[in-house]
Amino acid sequence: MRYRRFPMSRTLLILKPDAVERGLVGELLSRIERKGLHLVAAELRVITQDVASRHYEEHAGKPFYAELVRFITRSAALVAVVEGPAETWKIVRTLMGATNPAEAEPGTIRGDLASSLTENLVHGSDSQGSAEREIALFFPELASL
Repeated sequence: MRYRRFPMSRTLLILKPDAVERGLVGELLSRIERKGLHLVAAELRVITQDVASRHYEEHAGKPFYAELVRFITRSAALVAVVEGPAETWKIVRTLMGATNPAEAEPGTIRGDLASSLTENLVHGSDSQGSAEREIALFFPELASL
């Protein structure tokens, strides 16, 4: 068991199909771990249409919704739960960088490695509430922990 110096929180991280296809999984997980965050669960899987539509339900009806679902379901993604100090979701979002790689700071995942708004390598929960909902969707066995 790890020594815990602070209250722990969890968030969802998805290394999207483009990250897996480009062979960046090791690089991206290394950035998470070098930050002092820990993987609680990880699974390489093809996300189903049903799960993708529930994951992106807040975007239903928007012009880009179908493209989001099509992209996230096209091939394997690494879905993971990351644990760290309070507001781990914020730490992960900072490591990811801005959604648009053209606006992402150098040193962030998207700033260094992504070049497309649509295929931007990673997803991270955008709040503690989203983290809880997304973890329950992808890893229901961890939802109550």
